[in-house]
Amino acid sequence: MKKDTSFLDTAPRGLWFAKKEYDGKRPASYEEALPHLPAPVLAAHPLWESCYQYAVKVLYRNTHTPAQGSGYVSNFVDAAFNKDIFLWDTCFMTMFCNLFHPYIPGICSLDNFYCKQFDDGEIPREMVRDTGKDFLPWVNAYHAPLYSFFHNHYGFRGLASVGDLPYEALYKPNLGRTVEPPPYLTLDNLNHPILGMAEWESYLQTGDVDRLALVFEPLWHYYQAFRKHLRHASGLYVTDWASMDNSTRNQYLGMGVDISCEMVMLAHNLQDIMAELEKAGRPVADAETRRAALEREAAETTEAIQRWMWDEETGFFYDVRDDMTRAPVKTAAAFWALISGVATPAQQQRLYGWLNDPATFCRVHRVPVLAADEPGYDPRGGYWRGSVWAPINTMVVLGLERCGNHALAREIARNDLSVLAQVFEQTGTIWENYPPDLISSADSDHPDMVGWSGIAPILFLMEYAVGLRVEGPDHRLCWELEPEYLAAGPVGCDRYWFCGQTADFRAQRCDGGIQITIRTEGQFPLLLRCGKAEKQIQVNGDTELVWEI
Repeated sequence: MKKDTSFLDTAPRGLWFAKKEYDGKRPASYEEALPHLPAPVLAAHPLWESCYQYAVKVLYRNTHTPAQGSGYVSNFVDAAFNKDIFLWDTCFMTMFCNLFHPYIPGICSLDNFYCKQFDDGEIPREMVRDTGKDFLPWVNAYHAPLYSFFHNHYGFRGLASVGDLPYEALYKPNLGRTVEPPPYLTLDNLNHPILGMAEWESYLQTGDVDRLALVFEPLWHYYQAFRKHLRHASGLYVTDWASMDNSTRNQYLGMGVDISCEMVMLAHNLQDIMAELEKAGRPVADAETRRAALEREAAETTEAIQRWMWDEETGFFYDVRDDMTRAPVKTAAAFWALISGVATPAQQQRLYGWLNDPATFCRVHRVPVLAADEPGYDPRGGYWRGSVWAPINTMVVLGLERCGNHALAREIARNDLSVLAQVFEQTGTIWENYPPDLISSADSDHPDMVGWSGIAPILFLMEYAVGLRVEGPDHRLCWELEPEYLAAGPVGCDRYWFCGQTADFRAQRCDGGIQITIRTEGQFPLLLRCGKAEKQIQVNGDTELVWEI
């Protein structure tokens, strides 16, 4: 069977994405943007402030304009991994870039994936940064049913050493059904359908309804592509090595608990986006039919996950092998059941137990991708055999917040931030991943990873240390003040931005309570929190008060 990728030259791309050309407006440089960017103030942790400042500076080094002839349509932030751009890396990067809108190309970085979407909805997860071309090993050059190029041949970052593999040697997931025509891409290139999550998190911070209108149709067809090409007859979804490169889980795949939960989450994201567009007087076509399909399909997938992946005896979600038995490996993929809404309240409690268990996921640095009591666990990280990764911790923290466990979300986020800052102090840089049992860079070999590792020093610092956070689709701004941090000095942020508003926030202890000072030309409600105390105020321009608690 011969390879042929010539179809890439004529395949229709970007049919549902309205932006077709780059507007030529370069992004601001670090020096130009710096006077406009948020500046956190946290007297209790000057090292955290320094780590934040370093992360922002590195981020601007990884900002690009589309190369001529690439077909990319927007400026973008880069994953900082190699010469390619990566979909799931970029999705997580947008979450801290939202704080810098519009002074860095954050959410618009995803435009360069939407504009490369195939006519059946597929979007490649990896493309060449300077040319806009597809990464050819991940293209279905055999025009054959779904397969993974690399799964049977994975070596730690060993792709360059893999030659031209024959079709017979490639991993072919068993879908339990026939799919025609086959996909444009391989299974390696179709993983983590989290674009909807990124767009929704951006909307919470920006309130940009125009953006939702721009991306709804591409997201809808992206969802349909996964339904067509990756759905198993059981209602679960297949995956391969690309979800967790060298994880011990890969010997059993199978169907993945992460991708199955992510498909439920994407269905919910689409429903939420439709609701916001309708509230704005911009309903989508065939809204009722689509909504009904999403509700039905999310319920079906949830039922399949509950039936096949939940183990009541151990209280955990597992991957499933081709014979429909559960794979005997505990990985952090199970926690996608929190953010997706798959886990019932009782199951949530049992998952919290695992997150707090020192023998499994509650290590020196939380949360390792592989439980510490599993064979193959590497206390030095071992890439996906134990490392702590920004996307996993972000998913866990967002999932805990969705389930109402703010205290545990805050604890994990602050642990992540604290460890990254200590390793930054040791090494002078930010790494791709971190060991779970050491406060060091251990065997991580990729420095200056901002990149998704900017999550902790930027987003977690702002939301769980400074305490400023936008909650819910009504864009309610909350400011949670930590008494321990206030005892050491001022807490706040200059030039904090959300939903078109900019304000300077400062809080400090005073006789009788906490002195709150806000400098802004805007008007917005603000919920203050400190310990168990709450106070709702209305900000109307510059505002000062003493909160007596």
